[in-house]
Amino acid sequence: MSDQRSPYGLPPKQGLYDPRFEKDGCGIGFVVNIKGHRSHKIIEQSLDVLKNLYHRGAQGCDPCTGDGAGILLQISHEFFRRACLDVGLQLPESGGYGVGMVFLPQDEPLRRQCEGLFESIIREEGLRFLGWRDVPVKLEYVGALAQQTLPHIRQFFIARDILNEAQFERKLYVIRKRIARAIRESALVERGRVYMCSLSANTIVYKGMLLPEQLGAFFPDLTDSSMVSALGLVHSRFSTNTFPTWSLAHPYRYVVHNGEINTLRGNVNWMRARQGRLASDLFGDDLEKLYPIVYEEQSDSACLDNAVEFLVMAGRSLPHAMMMLIPEPWVGNPHMDLNRRGFYEYHAALMEPWDGPAAVAFTDGKLIGATLDRNGLRPCRYQVTTDDLVVLASEAGVLPADAKNIREKGRLQPGRMFLVDTVQGRIIDDEEIKAEMVGRQPYRSWVTQYRVSLDELPEPLSVPQPDHPTLRQRQQVFGYTIEELKMILSPMAINGEEPVSSMGTDTPLAVLSNRPQLLPKYFKQLFAQVTNPPIDPIQEQLVMSLVTNIGPKPNL
Repeated sequence: MSDQRSPYGLPPKQGLYDPRFEKDGCGIGFVVNIKGHRSHKIIEQSLDVLKNLYHRGAQGCDPCTGDGAGILLQISHEFFRRACLDVGLQLPESGGYGVGMVFLPQDEPLRRQCEGLFESIIREEGLRFLGWRDVPVKLEYVGALAQQTLPHIRQFFIARDILNEAQFERKLYVIRKRIARAIRESALVERGRVYMCSLSANTIVYKGMLLPEQLGAFFPDLTDSSMVSALGLVHSRFSTNTFPTWSLAHPYRYVVHNGEINTLRGNVNWMRARQGRLASDLFGDDLEKLYPIVYEEQSDSACLDNAVEFLVMAGRSLPHAMMMLIPEPWVGNPHMDLNRRGFYEYHAALMEPWDGPAAVAFTDGKLIGATLDRNGLRPCRYQVTTDDLVVLASEAGVLPADAKNIREKGRLQPGRMFLVDTVQGRIIDDEEIKAEMVGRQPYRSWVTQYRVSLDELPEPLSVPQPDHPTLRQRQQVFGYTIEELKMILSPMAINGEEPVSSMGTDTPLAVLSNRPQLLPKYFKQLFAQVTNPPIDPIQEQLVMSLVTNIGPKPNL
């Protein structure tokens, strides 16, 4: 196998190998103070949760190299103010700047070229570049294999000046997307990896190709007592049958994810197809700078994060975006409130679900929460203490607590959402979240007024009749066999059910056969990995849906 790597660390497509088939499954968790009180203890507790998710992650042949670990925190102004003074950089007041965490090539001339590109794009977008800071790291806490691809890790700072908070975040998003596209389109990416972990005035991500216990030791910033946060979102990666890389460690800018997105190829293709119809008053002429919305050659989790980020930056709230992307089961639920059903029906025409077994935790630095896929195929437990601390993770017991101090605990239900608002200082339950989202617009009225069901269409004026004399000839031309008629078509016609034969089949792939084959045989269903058996939408109709929307895809 060639040792040439893609920008994301995967081997290029070759022979029977295709990096598009890579998936992963991991451990997630977060710690948050409900009232939004910042402290260094929250960071320590978050790192403890990460260490206790050690068994959820993995390592390769090098026992000191992990598949990936990381933490997302609120930006700690006092820490960055002091750290930047040490390198001669004066920061504005709290909230008056954004921080970018970036992986750069170790090669110094190449790194300087990349940094120059960063600075020029920032200035082209009308913002004031403040300077760079080297992120201190301790190389003795990273494995030998991870050191082979170790990036040079730096932070850069951008002044907010006259923009309000939302405008500034949106402009930082545009800058990051422009930089990513410029790097991909230039020759620089072929000579070294460049990846921006985060760029925000609210949050920052520390991550790498590390074991959970190595994260805090590798980044001394995380053990500095002046580094404070009201929340910590952590992730321990298990790249089931893929390659661990520095860039594909979690968290991303908004989410951490345990599971697989089985519908990924379709989701990415639809996002690309929609780009021609997008329009936004918030972005204006900047919209085209965001393309592609979702990058290829990255993990399903990273693609999901791209979609979440775009929906939030385009004006939706974070819970709204998660309800669109990972909806609860609604088609087969006769007891669902009609207004909520209208919400999901309306958004089903806008955005197909990102389906698969998934537990997703998410945050924008103020809201933090989690949601499960509608089948509930990944675990998620939480506990709330009497001192306003919420701990949520892939399993119970990740942060020890005295039983008498636990006010509430439970597990996240399939399709439900758990949300903490650190600004309001309270937990918002699933019913309240969804009632608020549903009540923002008359979704049910819109669906009733504009949707046309196939059952409502008039009867056709004429129905083509089968041509029986030529039936046998047409069956032969199109590759039908006696076995096809007896074993496949007859059960479907007589019993109205999907045909079932054996657990395995030794039938050669149609493309390799020297005999005529039916057109459908050239297509095979894709499964994420061996841990996920296919789900029968008929037997599981309560949580599965075969509803399909036909028609123009509106402006997302």
